[in-house]
Amino acid sequence: MDRDLWSGLAVFAAIVEAGSFARAAVRLGLSASALSHSMRSLETKLGVRLLDRTTRSLAPTQAGADLLLNLRPAMAAVEEALGGLDAARARPAGRIRVNAHRTAAVHVVLPRLAAFAATCPDVSVELAVDDGLTDIVAERFDCGVRHEVELQRDMIAVRISEAVPLVFVAAPAYLAAHGDVREPGDLGRHRCLCYRYTSSGTVHVWEFVRDGHRFERAVPGAFVTNDVGIMRDAALAGLGVACLPLACVEDGIAAGALVEVLAGWAPVLPPNHLYYPSRRQPSAAFRAFVEAMRT
Repeated sequence: MDRDLWSGLAVFAAIVEAGSFARAAVRLGLSASALSHSMRSLETKLGVRLLDRTTRSLAPTQAGADLLLNLRPAMAAVEEALGGLDAARARPAGRIRVNAHRTAAVHVVLPRLAAFAATCPDVSVELAVDDGLTDIVAERFDCGVRHEVELQRDMIAVRISEAVPLVFVAAPAYLAAHGDVREPGDLGRHRCLCYRYTSSGTVHVWEFVRDGHRFERAVPGAFVTNDVGIMRDAALAGLGVACLPLACVEDGIAAGALVEVLAGWAPVLPPNHLYYPSRRQPSAAFRAFVEAMRT
């Protein structure tokens, strides 16, 4: 097959999957103008328009959609063949793209990367921090990391952490000015720091557990953010009471910069899992990465 033609077909598939020339250019490491030139060349060679483009949208034409439907199995077969070659290498090599929510990225994945790099020096890792529910297949990630209840369907999942305890905290200066928090009902007179979910846009409803009974309670949200790191910093600055994963604040508690309140009332989140498509043919590099991440 004409090498330029095959390259153009791969570019066409990447553009459709990404939904824009700009996003496809970032994934492929090329400029948007280079992709545009490649598409024009491909459409000229094939004698048919494959993409309908406007300043605001992009979609395959019917001919383009039909072509892509036939292309995908062939491209999957090529990826599987390359995966087989990878297994024959003396040691794993390649790149692993991981999409993880911030807490798992910082406290689960990152601490294990040094040991992984030592045993697999020819494997590079790209870690994208994303608290939303990303479609890892559409965004061309090799795997994602989320809590067990947030996993996409039809995925292979590997547990990579224990259950994640939450804790309620506030700065000593804040508590000195506003009073202690001994039970959930006390929160009605406090400033609460709340988390907004990136994907749904909803604000996290605080949950409490006592004697095995789990219940929710609305709290006055004096500050809202979609980043747990910002929420921790807001608590450290004395802005109010926050509900955060223990791993995010245990250093602050140990240093006396934060104080745990409502001890014994905080719920526990499910373990983190690394997940990837069941139809994926794992490369030697990916298998080594999964093993490095296991608990």
